[in-house]
Amino acid sequence: MVTQSLKRREAVFRAIADPTRRQILGLLRGRAHTVNEIAGNFRSSRPAISKHLRLLRSVGLVETRREGTARICRLNAEPLRAVDAWLHDYRRFWRESLRGLKRYVEDAR
Repeated sequence: MVTQSLKRREAVFRAIADPTRRQILGLLRGRAHTVNEIAGNFRSSRPAISKHLRLLRSVGLVETRREGTARICRLNAEPLRAVDAWLHDYRRFWRESLRGLKRYVEDAR
């Protein structure tokens, strides 16, 4: 049985798999932007950028609020904790592998 948290984590991974969406998150890491400001950073059409933003909102990575006629977008990095948790075991693997390599090289001297 697939749990809700697993489904959510998979959705976050799918969302960040796209380079345009990762670039949008990078822009929002610095500060909040309007949808038009975000779209101005890409060659894609504004509707295409809006579609990317909708997907990022659906997984909780982007939050929006209205200010007059503008929509302000900001990053919500909380869902990325699932990615960090998944990577944790791989960090441990590489750390142990590098320690083993270091021991091997030192013993070979």
